[in-house]
Amino acid sequence: MKHLPNALTISRIILIFCFVVLANFDGANPTCVKVGEHTAYVCHVIALIVAFLAGITDLLDGYLARKYHVESDFGRLMDPLADKIFILATFIMMLDYGMIPGWVLIVILTREFMVTGLRTLASSKNVIISADRWGKMKTATQMFTLAFGGAAWIHLFGLDLGVSPVTIIWKCLQGAVVLITVGSGLQYFIRYRSLFCDSI
Repeated sequence: MKHLPNALTISRIILIFCFVVLANFDGANPTCVKVGEHTAYVCHVIALIVAFLAGITDLLDGYLARKYHVESDFGRLMDPLADKIFILATFIMMLDYGMIPGWVLIVILTREFMVTGLRTLASSKNVIISADRWGKMKTATQMFTLAFGGAAWIHLFGLDLGVSPVTIIWKCLQGAVVLITVGSGLQYFIRYRSLFCDSI
């Protein structure tokens, strides 16, 4: 039990790379490995299942670590890194398939790099910046958007991003992701402005 949360964290990184490999088999996308339509669909379904399992490990590792009091420095380092790899890899694949515009991914990347930089600065001053309500809301919104986009990617439940009202819902979800991502990043810099204002 002592090592289970960390094992789940590592497995999430492995699973997300498995997802990327499976998602790169497609007959229509010119940037992907060319395969038949049926093979591509099977690979995409398996990829979505793998991504779902990776999301489950995200919920389990922290829960188990807290419940059994086996939190570790390794877990504190790797868990947020695994989360970022998961989020960014899946959004990058959505960009590759033309499901989101590039500027949405740029906003997400910018926020992650800036908050990571702020955390690094805080760590050098012995200040720990932990995730707050905004950060958890950001993650939840991104996860829901990825789940919806993934379902539409394989046309689960008849979802099709090219058909209204699914298109409208998809654009609204992208807008929500951008707003909450930017808002969550800004509030970190406002709350911990003393870390960098003194050096300006």
